[in-house]
Amino acid sequence: MNIKKLTTLGILCALAIVANLVISFPIIPSVAFLKYDPKDIIIIIGGFIYGPLSAMLMSLLTSIIEVLYRNAGGNILIDVLMNVISTCSLACIAAYYYKKDHSKKGAIKGLVIGGIVSVAAMCLWNYIITPIYYGMPRDVVAAMIIPGILPFNLIKNAINIMIVIYLYKPIVNLLRRNNLANCAEQGKISSSILIFGGFILITIILLFLIQYGIIK
Repeated sequence: MNIKKLTTLGILCALAIVANLVISFPIIPSVAFLKYDPKDIIIIIGGFIYGPLSAMLMSLLTSIIEVLYRNAGGNILIDVLMNVISTCSLACIAAYYYKKDHSKKGAIKGLVIGGIVSVAAMCLWNYIITPIYYGMPRDVVAAMIIPGILPFNLIKNAINIMIVIYLYKPIVNLLRRNNLANCAEQGKISSSILIFGGFILITIILLFLIQYGIIK
């Protein structure tokens, strides 16, 4: 990783962390433990510039810092995991499609597909993790999905996608004018897809264990 890329990713990570710490609020009252913050916007832009693997690394770093700052007796590993899944399922997929089709159409296609995957992933992972994390009965969490968890993630991703569409070009042009970003680079797509495939496999295994009562 060259110095310019490292510097740019560092700046973007710092912006994402500041955005997260300054702006954080619930959207759906029935699931007030789920809060919107705009850090994913910055991470998606980083992914568009440098590829899905960079988006993944940014997501991991910002999630660790956020959780260490905000965590108050919670499970740090679970908090980081849920943050990374939520962000990467949108940012990495969007960056992947943008690398395949480096145009506004490719960006929008990636954002829409990533948004759909992110919503589905967070419904599944909240169903898996929330009962363990908060000690709730699983049927209570299942009852929250349609009226709370699903609309929260739909609204969150819709906000992020719209803002990225309007902000990406101005931000990347600003970075280029300051010699902090070159034209879009190819990321290690195969590695990112392999990791994403691993998340899908783990999700399926956990749902299987829940279905057969091995995980309560």
